[in-house]
Amino acid sequence: MKNLINKDSKIMTKKISIAIDGPAGAGKSTIAKATAKELGYLYIDTGAMYRAIGVAVMDRGYDPKCADDVIKTLDSIHMDVTAKEDGQHILLSGEDVNGKIRTPEASMAASAVATIPEVRYKLVEIQRGLAKQGGVIMDGRDIGTYVLPDAEVKIFLTASVETRAKRRYKELLEKGEKCTLDEVISDMEARDKQDSEREFAPLKRAEDSVLLDTSDKTLKQSVQALIKIIREKI
Repeated sequence: MKNLINKDSKIMTKKISIAIDGPAGAGKSTIAKATAKELGYLYIDTGAMYRAIGVAVMDRGYDPKCADDVIKTLDSIHMDVTAKEDGQHILLSGEDVNGKIRTPEASMAASAVATIPEVRYKLVEIQRGLAKQGGVIMDGRDIGTYVLPDAEVKIFLTASVETRAKRRYKELLEKGEKCTLDEVISDMEARDKQDSEREFAPLKRAEDSVLLDTSDKTLKQSVQALIKIIREKI
């Protein structure tokens, strides 16, 4: 991808924290990762961290929707977040689980465990620690409203349900997953409802965030739009 920023830009010299929120399938991870690469920033995928917790709970034979089951496993879950050439990787007790966390089951498990305060306290502490150094782009559901309320730039990135479902459907097919578009749309709508209606730190647009709809944008156009917003905000 062509470098979109002048090396003399204050973005390159002023290391800030950028919070990106939005619903499942909006392309947050892909767009944030590409933008971080352009800016020379560290990209942190918080959704992957919740997926990892969900996978860890299921691997132990427990139900991610049962708070008691999840809470009693937290102390035994040892998570490390590492940066590699191809992006962020999540390690559970030394095992790289990046492949295991990108399934519909892991997605729903992540949404379930994210409603449990004890899980969020554990992960938010890690996330805030990573953001302290600056030069960070972090995406999730409540980054601007809860995790990093003082972030210098906040963006709410979204797209239509149909667009988001088609993107996720394509990703799943490329990974060899068997599903239908209707199933993905249904899963997406259920995820939106669960994320928006949970009592603790629900998916919500921060009042001081900028709305970016990528329904009709390519990845390159989305990254350019995101960088334009960042440059205008600092």
